[in-house]
Amino acid sequence: MAEQIVSEQNVFERVLDFANRADPYPLWAELRRTPVAPQTDGSYVVSTYREISALRRDPRLSSDMRTAEQRAAGDMPPMLRLDPPDHDRARRLVMKHFGPPQRPTLVDDLRPELTRMVTELIDALADQDQVDIVDQFAYPFPVSVICTLLGVPRTDEPRFREWTDVLVDTLDPAGNVADRDPTKLAGLQEFIAYLQQLIADHRRHPGPDLISAMATEEAEDRLTDQEIVSTSILLLIAGHETTVNLIANGMLTFLRHPTVLKRLREEPAMIIPAVEEVLRYEPSVQMIPWRKTLDDVEVAGTTIPKGAQVILALAAGNRDPLVYTRPDAFDIDRGAQHLSFSGGIHYCFGAPLARLEAQIALGQLVDRLENPTLVTDPPPYRPSPVLRGPRHLMVGVDRIT
Repeated sequence: MAEQIVSEQNVFERVLDFANRADPYPLWAELRRTPVAPQTDGSYVVSTYREISALRRDPRLSSDMRTAEQRAAGDMPPMLRLDPPDHDRARRLVMKHFGPPQRPTLVDDLRPELTRMVTELIDALADQDQVDIVDQFAYPFPVSVICTLLGVPRTDEPRFREWTDVLVDTLDPAGNVADRDPTKLAGLQEFIAYLQQLIADHRRHPGPDLISAMATEEAEDRLTDQEIVSTSILLLIAGHETTVNLIANGMLTFLRHPTVLKRLREEPAMIIPAVEEVLRYEPSVQMIPWRKTLDDVEVAGTTIPKGAQVILALAAGNRDPLVYTRPDAFDIDRGAQHLSFSGGIHYCFGAPLARLEAQIALGQLVDRLENPTLVTDPPPYRPSPVLRGPRHLMVGVDRIT
């Protein structure tokens, strides 16, 4: 058993190693041979589709990784890191202002504004023969969307990218702040202070945005300011960073599959299943590392002991050959389900918005960039093994229509 633990740990360590960020999929395939892989630090990596799918709905798996000291201090993480009943309450209070049943048309009503944003961003590239899809398009688009939703002044949007970079780059695979660089920690505190001031401003002068709605809620059961801050940070990362990676990963994948790119230009409606296949094939969220067992849990013949950390390897499960035919092929006709928006009580409530953003963004890129080609392949990647995507994606074009 000791030899197996060391062997499997080495595979997962190689997944985490930045040297393999450009193509972790052979390593995920190797790890998948042991559906539940015990690690030397006491954690367990689950990498097969059916096991991940069952565990993400298993009440014996907790998302609350707080220590007893953190609980006693009143530390309140975002809903993503909470269990019922705290999770259910927080999600209900946020969804009250974000979607159905109170605002069922919120996302679809954004379609004209999202289309305008994308059109303007691509128009601004018209005189260039080489474009950085990340810096010049995939970053500014979703940050503008999330800032509009939250009620952030447009003049402050550039600061949000700096804060996002700090947030993502300081987190370890368990989602904890691991980088104690004083400059980065000061940046985090600056961001929190900014949000606290924004909440106070919107409470005095509310608008049609999400922060105003949460801050001026008059019901007895409402979000505290600390919860509004944590929700805003969650939306910034989950609603922005993952969409940046989805757009960049999607364009990279299309450019690597020229027959798919040609077909999408000829059949624009295929962008909808194409985005779903990108979510399966190159998921922005490679793994969910913040789970622990509340009891002994048997999975695929392995007993995961109570209190152990469990890492759900979504990227591995999305290419499980027991579920998908030709799992390593990019096939926009596949029509298969994927794990990329998680599931159960933690199913991504921003999924409809992420899908719409990616469909509009990638649809216009495909339509308007003539003869696009990759300048560098593979492109440079962001450090995070959890939120995986290119840091830059340089694309040459003959013309932008």
